[in-house]
Amino acid sequence: MNIETIRELLAWCAVINFGILTIWFLGFTLARDKIYRLHGQWFKLSENSFDTIHYSAMAFYKLSIFMFNLVPYLVLRFLS
Repeated sequence: MNIETIRELLAWCAVINFGILTIWFLGFTLARDKIYRLHGQWFKLSENSFDTIHYSAMAFYKLSIFMFNLVPYLVLRFLS
């Protein structure tokens, strides 16, 4: 693999991961009650802890996209 291929791969990974994050956010905002009821059948969660878990996980996922996809992409972009 050359640098151009790796850079293109990182760019596509970032796009796909942001797409997943967008779908997750839209699903959470538009169908929050249904998701909460579904998870409520499996786990004893308050609504507050349910929201906290989802928003924290989304923030972690977003930071992971930046760290593992966008930063390496930008470094390779500036190197070439």
